[in-house]
Amino acid sequence: MAEPARILVVANRTAATPALIEAVRERARRGPCSFALLVPQLACEIPYGDEEARMTLELAIPLLEEAAGGSVTSMIGPADALLAVERVLVHERFDEVIVSTLPGEASRWTRNDLPHRVAAYTGVPVTHVVAMDMRPEPRHGPPPQTERAPLGPLSVLTWGGRGSRG
Repeated sequence: MAEPARILVVANRTAATPALIEAVRERARRGPCSFALLVPQLACEIPYGDEEARMTLELAIPLLEEAAGGSVTSMIGPADALLAVERVLVHERFDEVIVSTLPGEASRWTRNDLPHRVAAYTGVPVTHVVAMDMRPEPRHGPPPQTERAPLGPLSVLTWGGRGSRG
């Protein structure tokens, strides 16, 4: 019996969007496979990119697991998405890649031709998913419980600002 196909999903702001969730669901229907989600940090959010990436994973993983019908591993990579893929491939092998981007010119990854560059680098089939609806896929059941970090000296930087998630 053949090993299940290993699918690498590369996404950031689009990781929990209906288009990507449906692409994962459709790929899971086609045959045995496992998924790993790679979330490169947002370049514009450094030095907070790691925190943003963790929040993206927290939202996306339960939705992707539901669509995949099983667990989805998660990874955070550097802001350069191609470099993030290259670093993952040093240690792991994947049979396919799904790259999820924002629509049109809003996507730096599309402007930089990331889906084609990943295909050339990996030599495996790459599916490009364009998220037209940026609202996260609705979740079934209660949201995951998370620990709140203790307030530190820089906590005032997030008070009432974009970091406040309330």
